[in-house]
Amino acid sequence: MEIRSRTRERRKKMALLLAGEKSFEVEAILFDKDGTLLEFSYTWGAWTRHMQEGFTAPLEAKGFPALPLAELGREWGISFGEDGVASGYDRSGPLAAGTLAELLALLTACGYRRGLSWSEARVFAQEGLHRAEGLMQQKRPALALPGVPELLAACRTAGLPAAVVTADETTSAVQHLSWLGLDGYFAEIIGTDQVDRGKPYGDMVELACRRLGVDPARVAVVGDTNGDMRMARAAGAGAAIGLAEAAQAGELPDADVVLPSCAQLRLRG
Repeated sequence: MEIRSRTRERRKKMALLLAGEKSFEVEAILFDKDGTLLEFSYTWGAWTRHMQEGFTAPLEAKGFPALPLAELGREWGISFGEDGVASGYDRSGPLAAGTLAELLALLTACGYRRGLSWSEARVFAQEGLHRAEGLMQQKRPALALPGVPELLAACRTAGLPAAVVTADETTSAVQHLSWLGLDGYFAEIIGTDQVDRGKPYGDMVELACRRLGVDPARVAVVGDTNGDMRMARAAGAGAAIGLAEAAQAGELPDADVVLPSCAQLRLRG
């Protein structure tokens, strides 16, 4: 009786995820965060500006050349207009797909090329990070992408678990989602700091599925980079759903389907 009861409960959590012309039976949905749930350039453009400002001030104070925002943008894979506002990002670049440690290493290298010792440049990078995180907490730059609140509400109504699997650190991911009141929709929020190997390895998907008690073959992974799609493939996920405009769809060759945004995803119980 207990086994049958659990089976019935499990079946109640199944839902049909409609993604364009394709559909997938799923027991959970795993979302990337930036570029999938939240507007990437709005959050990380602000963070990059704060990092550049915090790193440049001590450079100039010691008589070393400043680090222009455009140069740091090229280093990390994010572009800025003349007004200093982020205008786009490289889906396969360090800021979109790298870890915090990797970004700090690239920033440290910028200081080293300007004449700092490696250890001093590393201190400047860490101090810049501390300053940037404080400013981010004050200003809370975050925007939900189209269709995200509605899809998350539909998951809750259907009793379908949702989780976040992000290249960001867990603490930052929770903060960014909480600024918009979205953190409560997720049963799990898993950052790259919780696994040995980040994207494109399948570790985060596997960890999320273990915690949710679901088979990876019954989950859909939704993300905006091919690293997300490869992560889904590596873990044996049932669906790898990419988000990109038509002109960028070719950047996600490992996706089962590519849609413009979460607004094109529907749930049918």
